[in-house]
Amino acid sequence: MSGATFLQNLFNGLMFGGLYALLAVGYTMVYGILRLINFAHGDIMMMGVYFAFYASLMGSPLWLSIIIGVSGAAILGFLIDRIAYKPLRNAPRISALITAIGMSFFLESVAVVVFGAVPKSFTSVFNDNNKWIMDKTWNILDARIPVMTFLIFFVTAIIFLILFWIVYRTKIGMAMRAISSDIPTTSLMGINVDMVIGFTFALGSAMAAAGGIMWAMRYPNVFPYMGFMPGLKAFIAAVLGGIGSIPGAVVGGFLLGLLEIFLVALMPGAAGYRDAFAFIILIVILLIKPDGLLGKKSVVKV
Repeated sequence: MSGATFLQNLFNGLMFGGLYALLAVGYTMVYGILRLINFAHGDIMMMGVYFAFYASLMGSPLWLSIIIGVSGAAILGFLIDRIAYKPLRNAPRISALITAIGMSFFLESVAVVVFGAVPKSFTSVFNDNNKWIMDKTWNILDARIPVMTFLIFFVTAIIFLILFWIVYRTKIGMAMRAISSDIPTTSLMGINVDMVIGFTFALGSAMAAAGGIMWAMRYPNVFPYMGFMPGLKAFIAAVLGGIGSIPGAVVGGFLLGLLEIFLVALMPGAAGYRDAFAFIILIVILLIKPDGLLGKKSVVKV
């Protein structure tokens, strides 16, 4: 592998890893609080992309469309928690898991009915002032890197800085961490547990929408099932890093993106099995280190 090829794959892996990490953080935050795998997370991402797409189609500037998409996904995530998950707080976990799977199918079906099943191009809403973002490339040591790759990496870094500030430097973040340790005790201390959980869903959904919009800008097809595979891979990234750990989700996302890209680069003939690599990584990590790279060892009392 030449130096230019290595650099090209490195930037591609970091870009994919950042997008996986944005989605994986949403999975891990919800799991850390409720011990629930929100399988509708990838579909919330898809809805956020559609919100941004149609906002642009109706004449909103790109920056405003992104805000509308992210805000719409945050509100949708909050409403899903209130309507679908809150009534099941004290129900067996299998009930909440089945509800999450059903919510995923429901969102996909709604998108097919409302937005149509025909894929749409996200770049079709770009005006002449924005098209340079998609077309321009930079030459770095003979490697041609799209400007969009750098933009995605920069925006992802900013989002993670904001996330870590919220979680580790604010009262709502302190409440989130307290609830993840002990919900009954936290509620006895006067914290509105349901509101904090709703905020967690909204924050994770907003991050998923931001990742989905950047994904659609890099790979412009928008369709109702676009969140399915990225959502599954983000779940794998969360497990790889240690589900329940926010730093673990970030590390797992970037590591999965790099592994996926370099495995294909080293074995070009297996490029058609690229998605299978992610599931092989999931099986290996569950066999070798089921708690993930940065996850805490769980203790089950008998």
